[in-house]
Amino acid sequence: MVLNLSSPTLVTQRKQIEVAARSLGVQPQFLDVRKSEDLDRAFDAAIKQRADAVHVSLDTLTRTNLRRIVGLSAKHRLPSIYSSRDFVDAGGLMAYSVRYPEAYRRAATYVDKIFRGAKPGDLPVEQSTKFDLVINLKTAKALGLTIPPSLLGRADEVIQ
Repeated sequence: MVLNLSSPTLVTQRKQIEVAARSLGVQPQFLDVRKSEDLDRAFDAAIKQRADAVHVSLDTLTRTNLRRIVGLSAKHRLPSIYSSRDFVDAGGLMAYSVRYPEAYRRAATYVDKIFRGAKPGDLPVEQSTKFDLVINLKTAKALGLTIPPSLLGRADEVIQ
């Protein structure tokens, strides 16, 4: 997993990945990227550690370097999954992410409630319940991967 280990927002995500990996008998590798210069080193480390695939976390650094990250994944022939479909639109393999337009609409309802006098601390915390799976078949073909029909059938969008 490519992530900024100093980011407090990723602490929970990292723990969840460790738990999920353990349940699958897989050893996760965390590749710390705190600045753009760390990206090449992180992908080189993934290859040296014989990573089979990469999950790229979503934060300011990865979003800012989206095309570079997709390029590094392709260069190193590493199947990569992202937390935003923007990466897939740029040539990444696949993304599993919240439906951002839906999340933005929900955020707007909170803003409306606050403008109408609600106290933010009194509003319930909501988690996204709608997610999208987007797969780029062109990238899969370039990586020599065959996406199982059962996974393609579950995809919300398949990019040819």
